[in-house]
Amino acid sequence: MKIYVGSLNPSKLTAVTDAFPEDTVVEMDVDSKVSSQPFSDEETLEGAIHRARECAMAQKADLGIGLEGGVMEIDDDLYLCNWGALVDQQENIYTAAGARIPLPDEVHEQMNKGLELGEVMEKYTQKNDVRKQEGAIGIFTNGNMNRDKMFEHIVTLLKGQWEYHRL
Repeated sequence: MKIYVGSLNPSKLTAVTDAFPEDTVVEMDVDSKVSSQPFSDEETLEGAIHRARECAMAQKADLGIGLEGGVMEIDDDLYLCNWGALVDQQENIYTAAGARIPLPDEVHEQMNKGLELGEVMEKYTQKNDVRKQEGAIGIFTNGNMNRDKMFEHIVTLLKGQWEYHRL
């Protein structure tokens, strides 16, 4: 089976490859059609669905998968949020969300100034490409979780739903 992933981000590709080890995974640069820093569950989910639909429409794709990271506010706290979508050739859409953890106030303040989480994390950690490595989830869980595994959890939920509905 050929699965197109709407991202060139290594963490997202690893997540899909690990969840679908027997299949061919193809990266595809697609637009999420949402802001570069989604700031709600709704916007983050919308971005994942757009990515998955674009991939599913690609020639020779059996499945399209979109994974989107964002943030969302609850009261005065900012939380990390992550969504995924899987679209099959019958245009069925399956969605799932992942881990949520609160982000430090310093991160929240910087994001309220219009910076993306990836930019903030690079300044906060003094490291390059945090979003392509452990991600904020890896930093703020002391390495007990990383972006690959967080997205793999979402992809596993998507795969399970898709398999269940095929039965």
